[in-house]
Parts: sequence; structure tokens; C-alpha cells
Amino acid sequence: MKNSIVLILIILFSSCCNAKKIAQDTTKPIQESTVLQEQAVTEIKTDTHTIVIEDHKEVATSKTKVLPLPPKPPKQIESSTFSHKRWNTLLQKYVSASGNVNYQKFKTDKTTLAIYIDELAHNTPKSNWSKNEKLAYWINAYNALTIDLIIKNDPVKSIKDIKDPWGQKLWELGNKWYSLEDIEHEILRKMDEPRIHFAIVCASYSCPKLQNTAFIASKLETQLTTATKQFLSDTKRNEIKENSLKLSKIFKWFDKDFEQTGSLIDFLNKYTDITISAKAKISYKDYNWDLNN
Repeated sequence: MKNSIVLILIILFSSCCNAKKIAQDTTKPIQESTVLQEQAVTEIKTDTHTIVIEDHKEVATSKTKVLPLPPKPPKQIESSTFSHKRWNTLLQKYVSASGNVNYQKFKTDKTTLAIYIDELAHNTPKSNWSKNEKLAYWINAYNALTIDLIIKNDPVKSIKDIKDPWGQKLWELGNKWYSLEDIEHEILRKMDEPRIHFAIVCASYSCPKLQNTAFIASKLETQLTTATKQFLSDTKRNEIKENSLKLSKIFKWFDKDFEQTGSLIDFLNKYTDITISAKAKISYKDYNWDLNN
């Protein structure tokens, strides 16, 4: 009997040990699985963090490699808002009331002049511009480009010291290259406004004086009349009497322009205080090509 009890206890003990071993074996894979899952989660989190970091790095890198944008071309301006203010400021600074031009001062401010010419280049007259808008544009352009020509060839005593000063196509306005001759003869003279000859200035002493304000469409009629009267009343350029005239050669070179609606004397009588006889004797003064400085 005693032996039977001992045998039963041995069997029970063995069963408990086996059950514990099985339980341990069963628990181990579960724990390992849990660890693996935690590691996977960590790796996923780590990968995500790495991606974020890499993304930030890429953004930062891209910022350091961004190149500056090229300068924008001058804005094209509608004719009704196009301003010659920059040119007007230059004229006020460097041209006296009597028309003497300080070319050396212009030269020190050549960047501003270049900007104005660039504005002209990107805002050439359109078909819907009025005649006065076109006239003002081309008169100002001619005068600005003439000064540009002089200061780029400095030092000179006369515009004639420059090789072919009026024939060189030196300026690109819009998509076309222009010379001073192109502007004067192919554009301005074809607009049937003879008074342009007293508004455009060839940088010479015998030329009409360079006005020290820019021409603008809204005041053009008054400005052209003023320039014409000033030139005719200047006794260094013209001597006008009732029966005799000593005129600038401008009236000889461009006589057809002044005879569009009558004779030359008819034209003169509109802008002088002296009534000139239709039979007045006409002669012409020598032209002084020295710089108008």
C-alpha cells in the first residue's frame, strides 16, 4: 500500500514537470514573436524618421541650390501710361535753360540714360498710339540717342568727329536696328510735322536748342510752337527783317517740309512777330557744327 502511494506521487510529479515544460515551450515563441513585432515596429518607426529626415535634407539642399531668377525685362507700358519722366529728369539736371548740354555730367549718369533707352526699346509705338504720342516718343528718342552717341565717343569737339554719326544703326528699338537718319528721315519727316526740325537736336551749336524738358503728347502742340518761336527769334541762328532774311540752313536743307501748305515765308509768318514780305530776300547762315556745350 505504501509503495502504491509513492508510485502515484512520482507519476503526478512527472506530469507536472512535463506540463511546465510544455507551457514554457509554448510561451517562448509567443515572447519571441512579441519581440520581433516590437523590433519591426521600431524599424518601421526608424525608417519613417529617416525618410522625414531625408525629406528635410532634400528640401534644405534644394534651397541652397536655387539659382537667382534672371532680371525681368522692362515692363511694356500702355501708350496712355508711358512716361518720359526719366528722360525729363536727366534734361533738367544736365541741360541749361538756354540749351547748353553738360556732356560730362551726362557721362557720369550714363546708367540712367541707358535705362531710359532700354525703356524706349521695350515700348516702341503701337498702331493704336495717337500721332502726338508717336511724335513725342521719336523726338525724345532722337535726342537721347544723340547724347548717347556723343558720350560713347567722348572726347569729341563736334558730332562730325564721329565716323558716319547719323548713318550707323547703333540702337535696337523693338525688333529693329535704327540710326539717327532712320528716325529723322524715315519716321519723323514722314509724319507731316515740320516743327520737328526745331525739336530734334544734332548736338551742334547752330542746331535749335535742346529743350530741358521732355516732349509729351498732352503738351506737344504747345511745346513744338514754343521751340519754333524760340529758334526763329534767336538772332545767332536767324536774322529776320521785313524785307530780308538770314536763315539757318535747316530751312534750305528741308525746304519742302516747310512748303507743305504754302511758301516758306508763309510758314515763318505764323511764328514770328515781324510780318515778312513775300518778296523778302533770303540768304543762309554758315552752320557751326561745334558741340552745343
